[in-house]
Amino acid sequence: MKLVLYGTDCCQLCDEALTVIEEALTGRQYELDIVDISTLDELMEKYAYSIPVLQLDNQELNWPFDASDVHNFIKRVA
Repeated sequence: MKLVLYGTDCCQLCDEALTVIEEALTGRQYELDIVDISTLDELMEKYAYSIPVLQLDNQELNWPFDASDVHNFIKRVA
């Protein structure tokens, strides 16, 4: 399972989201790509006011989310 977390450096909410994701997926096989939206204009346009955003198979889970939300999101999408 390949997930993407959109955020930026020095984003406290993004750090919190990463912790939630890691806790929610403990013991599961997954790959998490962390994408800094500040590196591309189109990502800044799309996500500037909504980060952190977790993505799986082109479906998105917007912040705020907790471990239960991550589990339900993965069940629904995967």
